[in-house]
Amino acid sequence: MYAPKQRSGASLSGVVHHLLLLVLVFLLCACEGTDAQKHEYTEGNQREFFPSETAYTPPASLMEAIENPSTWVDSVFRTLTPDERIAQLIIIEAFSNKGPKYEADVMNLITRYKVGGIIYFQGGPVRQAKLNNRYQAASKVPLLISMDAETGVGMRLDSTVQYPYQMMLGAIEDNGLIYQMGAEVAQEFKRLGMHVNFAPVADINNNPANPIISYRAFGEDKLDVTAKSLAYMRGMQENGIIAVAKHFPGHGDTDVDSHYDLPVIPHDRTRLDSLELYPFRELIKHGIGGIMVAHMHMPELDTTMNLPSTLSKPIVTNLLKKKMEFKGLVFTDAMVMKGVTKYFPAGEAEARALMAGNDVLERLNSVPKAIRAIKEAIIRGELSQEEIDRRCKKMLAAKQWVGLDKYRPIELENLYEDLNPEIADSTNHALAEAAMTLLNNRKNLLPIRQKKKHKIATLSFGAIRPTLFQREVDKYTRSTTNFVISRKADAKEVKKMKQKLRGYDYVLVGLYGPGASPSNRLGYSKEATEFVNELARSDRAVMTLFDNAYTLDQFKDIHKSRVLVVAYQRHAHAQIAAAKVLFGKIPARGKLPVTVNGHYSYGDGISKDKPLLAVRP
Repeated sequence: MYAPKQRSGASLSGVVHHLLLLVLVFLLCACEGTDAQKHEYTEGNQREFFPSETAYTPPASLMEAIENPSTWVDSVFRTLTPDERIAQLIIIEAFSNKGPKYEADVMNLITRYKVGGIIYFQGGPVRQAKLNNRYQAASKVPLLISMDAETGVGMRLDSTVQYPYQMMLGAIEDNGLIYQMGAEVAQEFKRLGMHVNFAPVADINNNPANPIISYRAFGEDKLDVTAKSLAYMRGMQENGIIAVAKHFPGHGDTDVDSHYDLPVIPHDRTRLDSLELYPFRELIKHGIGGIMVAHMHMPELDTTMNLPSTLSKPIVTNLLKKKMEFKGLVFTDAMVMKGVTKYFPAGEAEARALMAGNDVLERLNSVPKAIRAIKEAIIRGELSQEEIDRRCKKMLAAKQWVGLDKYRPIELENLYEDLNPEIADSTNHALAEAAMTLLNNRKNLLPIRQKKKHKIATLSFGAIRPTLFQREVDKYTRSTTNFVISRKADAKEVKKMKQKLRGYDYVLVGLYGPGASPSNRLGYSKEATEFVNELARSDRAVMTLFDNAYTLDQFKDIHKSRVLVVAYQRHAHAQIAAAKVLFGKIPARGKLPVTVNGHYSYGDGISKDKPLLAVRP
């Protein structure tokens, strides 16, 4: 009897053992399913993140989505640990041109800490798309993808469209063109699987010495800045991209760059209410989805010594969220900037930013330090888990509003072609032509009419070979001689060029800065600067500035030039448009968006309702 019982027990033991093996296999398979989230994206992988059980129609505004979270938001939220809810409030930087080791470091932050999003910087569109697909496939929750792309994706990525900087747009009277640009930027963002653009710049640049905003702002007039910010915002948001106005409470009147130090804004509350805060207040009324808070010290709003506005509860919570009633996402400016790190170390800065009321932390020095410091702040009672949870749900609602509940990988086929559509080129031409600002036209020299005996020369400062502007001028003249000269030209070079220009009736001068983007200092040598002034004093100089309008003030006699056109930047379309203005092919319709000096003020610009008389060469 005993032996049979042993056999029966052995049999039962075998069954149990078999069942345990099955459970173990099942658990291993389940673990494999979890680990698969860490695998790189491969073609054909159409994985969905927590797909919606019911049809979801995004509401008209992000605010509605935030205030009425869906079942998808709740279901995703319930899968997150307390640490992961903190991580959802973090956006990390990523580049697509730094190689495998860097990409692996980013991947580690995504898989290990479950961060909420990415802000992309320099790289290429196809490389970024492939990288983005891998990052999204590895993420537990779909990543909110952003870019600081004030001039479109071409500001960061090669082989893509770049639109003008905002000062050039500030010269345009037709804000419908800016709306159109915003709509096209939105399409390019969506094609690259991105959801948030840190634009427009809503700062009022009323300080010519501003080293960081300057040409990035629409200008110095609060109504113009507001109208153009609204146009850009609406163009993006009405096409599904979250716009983020910056840099709250207003970074326009400072001579310190917050990337390198903490600017101090001394203005009283009356001035701030009537000027700096005005564009933000109007953008909030019209549904802006996000606002970025700057790193500035504003003693009239918060007297705490050396405290940047990003870490100030009176500014972020009391002013922005309560008094101005902003319900959207509040983003910090980059937490790696000296404006915040000068006085607050990594970790402490991020915890304080959340304590101040920010919803999303952008571009951190250390994700683990930040999460650890935030958890410690919760333990101390300086932050509550409820506050973290509420902001986490805001982030998830934003993700659903941009379509991440139905995430699909970026399709790589025809990506380059889709990012360079003909309509973008047409819009760029229209923007440039509308921005050309004519400040001088003495003796009605324009449009230039080349008589048989007239000799015309072109001269580009800051070029090593004839520029696009010079080549365009060639199209409208019988014959032109093109010259170039360095910005750093010495006395010998200047003397040699003066000799070459003898005998020419007109000299069409192009003034260029040191780079493709506008600059605050042109960097001309003393000799080159005086040569420009000498040409301006002559009766034959036609001057065109392809840079920041403020740099006109670096030439004391430029106001004496026969003709002066401001084209704002060396953007290809601006160079083409400038040549057209000089020869009467299009009208000059732009208005100066800033005051440069006593000679040129906000709103200046000689324009006519119809094109200047066009004369065949």
